[in-house]
Amino acid sequence: MIKTQHITKIVTTSEGPLQILQPISFQVKAGESVAIVGASGSGKSTLLGLLAGLDEVSHGEIWLDGEPLHTMGEEARARLRGEKVGFIFQSFMLVQSLTAIENIMLPAEIAGLGDAKGRAGKILEQVGLAHRAHHYPNQLSGGEQQRVAIARAFIGQPRILFADEPTGNLDAANSHKIENLLFRLNREVGTTLVLVTHDEELAQRCDRQLVMQGGKLTEATSRESEKREAS
Repeated sequence: MIKTQHITKIVTTSEGPLQILQPISFQVKAGESVAIVGASGSGKSTLLGLLAGLDEVSHGEIWLDGEPLHTMGEEARARLRGEKVGFIFQSFMLVQSLTAIENIMLPAEIAGLGDAKGRAGKILEQVGLAHRAHHYPNQLSGGEQQRVAIARAFIGQPRILFADEPTGNLDAANSHKIENLLFRLNREVGTTLVLVTHDEELAQRCDRQLVMQGGKLTEATSRESEKREAS
């Protein structure tokens, strides 16, 4: 589902070029859940933005569901995101002037999916917020806003879901609810899940953990490896 070959990211600063990501190569299988972990400033969110097509690589190749993301301009990347990608942000990123159901409908309407309101209503029920459909973001708790954001990300049944610190702004109780919701929808829809997190419990629930350190990526022990070692 995701394949990278020697991708790097270099930005220009007042002191000259700064290499944020060292050459990175890895693959993610369809339906797999992968956590990217590491200290603040290690390059986790930069990598996630490149994988989602929100930014361009300096060098290397990214293939997303068989499509060459690295050769695409912004318009083509936006099309690909609309067709195949969902994204969840730590800060929710809801449109404040729209109700919960209108926020969820928005990507479906942009993508031209039929019955956007019906789709949004159904997924609102799945995340337990049907009774909050016509409330605005400022009338919702942090946990409720993140559930709306998750519903919005899943409405188009994306092939790939990227999440940047999805529980970072939530208390322990709401974090646990959001984790359960993410993995339940991941199983039901069959979506490939790639997330950045500082939450150790959330990371350990994923099939694999990739560790970012100083712009370099290494792989921690996966659940599959642990099972093989145990047997």
